Amino acid sequence: MQTVLRAGIMVLLLAIGMHGVAQQNIQFSQYIFNGLSVNPAYAGYKEDLYLNATYRHQWAGFPGAPRTGGVSLDGVTPASDNKVGLGVQMLFDKLGPQEALSLYGNYSYRIPLDDEDTRRLCFGIGGGVTQYSIDGNALQYIDNEDMAIPLGKKSVWVPDARFGVYYYTPRFYAGASVMDLFSLYTDGTRYNWKGNNYATIRKTQHLYITAGAMFPLGENFKLKPSILIKEDFKGPTNVDINAFLLIGEKLWVGASYRTGVGIWKKTNLQQDLSELDAASIMVEFYATEKLRIGYAYDLTINKMASYQGGSHEISLGFLIPSKNYTVKNPRYF
Repeated sequence: MQTVLRAGIMVLLLAIGMHGVAQQNIQFSQYIFNGLSVNPAYAGYKEDLYLNATYRHQWAGFPGAPRTGGVSLDGVTPASDNKVGLGVQMLFDKLGPQEALSLYGNYSYRIPLDDEDTRRLCFGIGGGVTQYSIDGNALQYIDNEDMAIPLGKKSVWVPDARFGVYYYTPRFYAGASVMDLFSLYTDGTRYNWKGNNYATIRKTQHLYITAGAMFPLGENFKLKPSILIKEDFKGPTNVDINAFLLIGEKLWVGASYRTGVGIWKKTNLQQDLSELDAASIMVEFYATEKLRIGYAYDLTINKMASYQGGSHEISLGFLIPSKNYTVKNPRYF
């Protein structure tokens, strides 16, 4: 098929994956401030209603570069004595000619582990649908009436599910989740168009493992290191190492380093793949007690560094307090 994306974007981006190291799932650098994006068991963690919105422009200046956004709302049901958390999440992701629009509902059951209600073990499930699309108008072709190029936009709806476990105390958290559970069982023929298969737009199953802690450094300073391990069972394992300093309960300043590691041998991978990916700097400011404003800048440090201007991500978080709202037990995770 004699087809190219504008500036060769399809061949390049589909070959290296959405984030340079084969993972396809949506990822936000500021996931640390909205755990629902990586684990359905996080639903209701803040107990009061929490609204979060994030927009990410990846690889600025690169033709067809990914643009990703999401809005989520979660909280607990008071009638359950805060044992049931509910959340809804909408995501969109555009990469060259391909798009994905998702809507998920999440449920978590939050088991208290002490009388003071400072520790809970949460189990979460989520279900939803994703609309995968290929936009033929974003493609250029050499041969007129190339049968492999869709006329206009070609879309398919696919159901999916996710599962997670989340444990937290006032100073520590750990969690694990599996996303895109149905991806192994989705019929690949769903993505055919006039005999041509576009199954590369389909997401694959992902495993996320997270952990973090909070360490007081004095009256006005706290340190929060954390780690995120991402595995798609095909590409290199991704590891995010993060560290944040909280200043005066108002300002978070932090950095993150993302890399690929070989936890176990995968025979289908090239042996010369670079483990380097990106480094990030992040600032989160609490304009009020309930409103958080965040910004992240990712600097790509792999072979794509000279072809684009880094990635920009902005986020807003807004707490909608209940009648029982209190700041005596702040939620740092």
